[in-house]
Order: sequence, then structure tokens, then C-alpha cells
Amino acid sequence: MNSEIELFIKEYLKEIEEDNAAIFAGTGLSVPAGAVDWKSLLKPLADELGLDIDKEYDLVTLAQFHCNENGGNRSKINQLLLEELSVGDHPTDNHKILARLPICTYWTTNYDKLIETALRSEGKVPDVKYTVPQLATTKPKRDAVIYKMHGDIDHPDTAVITKDDYEKYSNNFGAYINALSGDLVSKTFLFLGFSFTDPNLDYILSRVRITFRENQRRHYCIFRKRSQLEGESDEDFKQAEIRQRLVIEDLKRFNIKTILIDDFQQITDILSYIEGLYKRRKIFISGSADVYDPWGQQATEEFLFHLCSALIEQDYKMVTGVGRGIGYAVVSGAINGTRTINCRIDDRVSMRPFPLVLPYGSDIGAVWEDYRQDMIPRAGIALFLLGNKYQDGNLVLANGVRREFEIAREHGLVVVPIGASGYMAKELWTEVDSDFDTFYPNPPDGFREAFSVLGVEVSHPNELIQIILDLVHVLTKEG
Repeated sequence: MNSEIELFIKEYLKEIEEDNAAIFAGTGLSVPAGAVDWKSLLKPLADELGLDIDKEYDLVTLAQFHCNENGGNRSKINQLLLEELSVGDHPTDNHKILARLPICTYWTTNYDKLIETALRSEGKVPDVKYTVPQLATTKPKRDAVIYKMHGDIDHPDTAVITKDDYEKYSNNFGAYINALSGDLVSKTFLFLGFSFTDPNLDYILSRVRITFRENQRRHYCIFRKRSQLEGESDEDFKQAEIRQRLVIEDLKRFNIKTILIDDFQQITDILSYIEGLYKRRKIFISGSADVYDPWGQQATEEFLFHLCSALIEQDYKMVTGVGRGIGYAVVSGAINGTRTINCRIDDRVSMRPFPLVLPYGSDIGAVWEDYRQDMIPRAGIALFLLGNKYQDGNLVLANGVRREFEIAREHGLVVVPIGASGYMAKELWTEVDSDFDTFYPNPPDGFREAFSVLGVEVSHPNELIQIILDLVHVLTKEG
């Protein structure tokens, strides 16, 4: 990953964390899900008109030609949209990653339902808008707004596709022009799968540029670097290469920075990296205790309180199942941290106490498993402490803590057992320490030594707080 991509990731992640990020999705984002590109979609129309689709570049005018030749009837265009763009409910990995991120604003020229399907799969409520009246309504408890500025696949007769549609756009959909102009001013966009040949967007970008001049907000787009296609002549490739360079330079007028990649898979890699960094700002706390040796209950609870308070104060978020015997100290510390920095508890702390009372006949083990599977993947780092319980009168290692360790591993969290706290945490620390390279294939500098310290007995657990904070800080920077 080159320095330009790393800088983009850092800057766009900051916008995500500050709720300023937006996505503009073009056709290229949907193609891997089975949607056709515009040339493939309109090829039957070109064939009917006796034109070579490979020589046509103004596809909006091509659609208009077909409409003209059929007396203004666009039924075949509508049918093509239904047949070729109804790609089903199978979002790509890119859609899924975007849906998991806290991005609340999506604009798209696509007609498909992949974005809203991905959001719903993540338990989010999308507010989809493709008509002007919908702009004036708000879906209750929405998590994201999707502006489908050219229409929806379920209504192909009103989809914006012909030249006539584009010419009437400011009259029929003028409110979308104003809404997008506002978002381009207040949010940082990432354009994905978009070629910047759409006349509507070009008009809107021009309006923003003229109004704000040198004060335009920075946006980003990702292009695959032009490579020579199979059978393409050297002359044609050179022409395409020059054109891409000129497009990139022209986008600078709108303060859109282009990130060049060699392969489309890199988009997934970049989005995954952003997601990983974002999730590592969330710490899952796993642990339980019926006894508090070696430190005693008061020292242990004091340690948990100060650790969790410090994590919140250093701008981390926390996920906790409010584990038996440690939950109150964890939650109290986290709440103290939110009060110290004057932020809302709900924004920083996700408390998910395990259900203890269920309807008769319920399988509590299955319920707890589902609970863990839903809770743990929300974080990026998992800390494990103590882990003991009384069972049939005997003190045993807590198997629930081990299961949470396993789930964390399955979902790619960085696992950090605090071995010095003893019990299951000590057993997990020993396993990780003995197979360190498997658990941490590319550890940050100094991480190995710091991890080793977590397994060494200390007279008071507060001695571990700064070590843990430093480890977490390094992990959130590494991604």
C-alpha cells in the first residue's frame, strides 16, 4: 500500500469517525454483483439502430436515438432495465463493508437495490429516496439515507436514461440537485465505480465549484490505472492513457483527489483496511469472576474502573457483556470516562447484559451464543481478564470467556489476554504467547515485549494500565 493510499485512508477514516463521510456509487460498484455495464445494457438498442456499440461513447444520446426511432416509446428500454439490472439481493463485499461502517449518506445513479439490501442485512434501516416527494419525508429510526437520483429499478418508466430525461432533470428533479449540492458542501464524498461522464453530476459539481471557488470541500475517487487491453493497439492505449490523465487533472477543479489502483480487488482491500481501523477504536471487554485472587476484589475493581475510564477518555469506544463479577466496575469506569470528557454514554459504551431469565424451555446456551455472535464482531480489539466461576461448588475456569476468545478470533479481532489477572485469562495468554507469530503475524515494534509483560505477576494491577493503553494505541495505528 503506497503512501498516497495510506494518507487517503487516514483522512477518510477521520471523516467517518466525525460523521462527515458520504458515498457516491456508480455502475462499477454493482457490476461485480451481476449488473451489466452501460455498454452491455444498451448494446441491443445499438444493434437495432445499426450502430456499433464499441464506437459509441455518448450512451445517453444513443438511448434517445432509440426512443426517437420508436415514436417516443421507451418500453424496450424499460424492459432492458428490468431484465439486466434486477441483480437480486446479493451485495458484493464492498457493499457489505460500506454497510457495516457508520456512513449515513449514499448517493447513486444506479437503479438497483444493492446498497439498501446490504444495509438491511446489517440490521440498519435505510431511507430510500427516488422521487421528489420522498425528500420531504423521513423514515422513522433511519440509519442511512440513499438518494437514487436517477430512479429505482421497480419503476423503470421514470428512470433517467435518455437525453430527454437529462434535459428535463432540473425541472423534474431540481430538489435532488439542491440536496446533492448541499451534501457536496458539508460532507466528504468517496466516489466508487463512477466514471464522471454523467451530465447531471457535472452540472452540480460546476455549481459548487463556482460558488465556493478555492474553498471547496475535498472529495475522493478511486480509478483503476489504465492498462492495455487484450487486442488493443498501442495507439488506442496511448490515447486512453492520456485521456485518463486529463480526466484526473480536470477533477482537481472540483477538489476531487483521484486514488489510482492497479486492480479492482484493491478497492475491497482499502475498504477492509478502513473498517479494521475503525473497529479497532472499539474495545470488547471479556471476563468474569467469583473470586479475585491474586489482587483481591477492591484492587481488581479499582483497576477495571481506571482502565475503562482511561480507554474512554482516550477516545475509544467500549463493548461489554457486563461480565459476572466484573461488569459493574467496567461499566462504572466507562461511564466515568464519558463524564470526564463530557460525551454521551450511548455514543461510547455498548452495554449488552446477558439475559438470565428466559421463557420456560428456552436453550440458554443457544441464546447466549447468538448474543455473543452479535456483540463481539462490533469491536476490533478484545481484552480478556480473570475468567473464573463456581460450578457445582468448585472453582473452575470460565468456559464463556474461552468461547468469547474463540468468537473474537473467528471474526478477526485482535485478542489481548491479560495473563497477570490469572484463571482463564492466564491460560489464554499462555496459548497466545507460545504461538505468538500465529496470533500476531506482523506485530508492531515493541509489541512482543509489551505483551510478555501482561503475563508477569504484579503487586497491584494498576501497574498494567499504561501498558495496556500503549498496546491498544499501537494496534489502532497499525490496522
